[in-house]
Amino acid sequence: MQNIESRQNAIKEIIGSQQIKSQGELIEQIRLRGIEATQATLSRDLKALQITKIKGEGYMLPAAVRQNNANTLSSGIKSIEFSGQIGLISTQIGLAPALAYVLDHHPSEPLMGTIAGDDTILLVLRQGFSPAQTLDALSAVFPGIKDRVIQK
Repeated sequence: MQNIESRQNAIKEIIGSQQIKSQGELIEQIRLRGIEATQATLSRDLKALQITKIKGEGYMLPAAVRQNNANTLSSGIKSIEFSGQIGLISTQIGLAPALAYVLDHHPSEPLMGTIAGDDTILLVLRQGFSPAQTLDALSAVFPGIKDRVIQK
């Protein structure tokens, strides 16, 4: 158990202090600290630590994604569209998981939850809330999102 804890602490310290763009880089940095890890183990650790990979920026700790990048990430939103109690956000490739993470950690009454792919986020709206109400809530997290609505 202590091995897992020390490895995960090293991962957090490394990602918090330098830009890491690949698991290979991270494995090398961990090895420099005398800790051995396979790619599969590293993947499980990243998931357990809720570390997000943002295209072009590398791995980020959850607090960094929430606190520093909501505005930066919102520029990666291409469009948003609604159909009934479902919304669909199209993003730049690789940004959907980070954007969904931000949404999931900024609870809003109209939004029940998200499912993220690589460049698409599925939004599930609560019964009784309109797309307009949802957009108002999303605007608090991602300024300018209303400008990207697709009307059909």
